[in-house]
Amino acid sequence: MSLIFLDSSSVVKRYVSEIGTSWVVNLHKPSSNNIIYVAQITGVEVVSAISRRLRGNKLTQKSADKAIFRFKRDFTKKLRIIRLNDQIISEAMRLSEKHFLRGYDSVQLAIALELEKRFTSQSFSPITFISADNALNSAAQAEALTVDNPNNHP
Repeated sequence: MSLIFLDSSSVVKRYVSEIGTSWVVNLHKPSSNNIIYVAQITGVEVVSAISRRLRGNKLTQKSADKAIFRFKRDFTKKLRIIRLNDQIISEAMRLSEKHFLRGYDSVQLAIALELEKRFTSQSFSPITFISADNALNSAAQAEALTVDNPNNHP
């Protein structure tokens, strides 16, 4: 069993065909035996990312509608959602200041660090933090997380 945290940039790849899509799709297969966690804000970020691709003419209306429908269906049924709390917000502020991250990227990382702490204290294997954002991956590595980038898996 592998414990995985996907940030929004990696979740989008499951619903919009781009570099790394096949790899991300494989992470979700039941045979991979992965447990996948996401931040609560991922819902907003993924729908926004798909909508922006539609606006930028990178997706058709039909493709965008299908992607958003599939994501919304999977969001509550196939992903383990970690909700925000005061501790995560405080940690995200610290991470923003330390690593010069964007706001939601700091929240994503704060949640991953909370999961890592929770699992390692219970003697589970470490989580793997997966993001297509190089700055966020650098910060996650600096915080001692195991990191992978779907863009490295064409």
